[in-house]
Amino acid sequence: MSDVLNDVSAHGFSVPVTHVSSRDNPLIKELRKLSQDSTAYRKQGRVWLEGDHLCRAALVRGQKPVLAVFSESYWPLAQKIWVQAATKNIVISDALLPEISGLESPAPMGFVLDLPAMTTLMPDAATVILDRVQDAGNVGSILRSAAAFGFHQVLALKGTAALWSPKVLRAGMGAHFGLRLLESMEVDALQALTVPLVVTSSHQGLYLHQQKLPMPCAWAMGHEGQGVCQALLSRAALTVRIDQPGGEESLNVAAAAAICLHASALTQN
Repeated sequence: MSDVLNDVSAHGFSVPVTHVSSRDNPLIKELRKLSQDSTAYRKQGRVWLEGDHLCRAALVRGQKPVLAVFSESYWPLAQKIWVQAATKNIVISDALLPEISGLESPAPMGFVLDLPAMTTLMPDAATVILDRVQDAGNVGSILRSAAAFGFHQVLALKGTAALWSPKVLRAGMGAHFGLRLLESMEVDALQALTVPLVVTSSHQGLYLHQQKLPMPCAWAMGHEGQGVCQALLSRAALTVRIDQPGGEESLNVAAAAAICLHASALTQN
């Protein structure tokens, strides 16, 4: 069941709020899918941000949530920044938190945002290409590195983890909102890029630290086991590998991406 009323006492001003206590409420069902199904956002056209860190990152980047969701026990404690962020506030019973959470310890608040519209490819932008990178944690980590080191466009080829899935969102820690994200792309679409393509490899190519890197450029990060596909390798302007004096066979793709993107960022200084 749900009830709509104005909450004055908790926050000192009139706040429209809907109280929900039934797990069969349509909103709870929608949030359950968004929090637990990696591709539900594509059908619903919305994403679920759980916890104050992601929510704050969205607000800083100018995002306007369509819903703010609070647990019943947290609602009286919610800061003004959260209460006034969305056009509609939902307060749910604490017992429903596990229903809408993808975390072991559910967060007491979250936002629902409209899925940003798919942007067009920018041919001359500093870019990261994800070639079938399947681990959500790796994808989110690479998005963070891209945002940190000035790569504003990320192109995800088919076979890559869903960019707006809950796990990628959590691993991205807010980086999504500072990036141009295109997903489910075909390799042929990359022909529109006018910046040089740089490819990483574990076993071939020149050592990264010995190269003068082009910037802007497009870095291609490949599948965790198979690496970058042959179609990208054949188009590469430069193929590099990271020197590993410790003797390990390869690096985790997210770690390799951080090293490579940082190296490119240094060329601008």
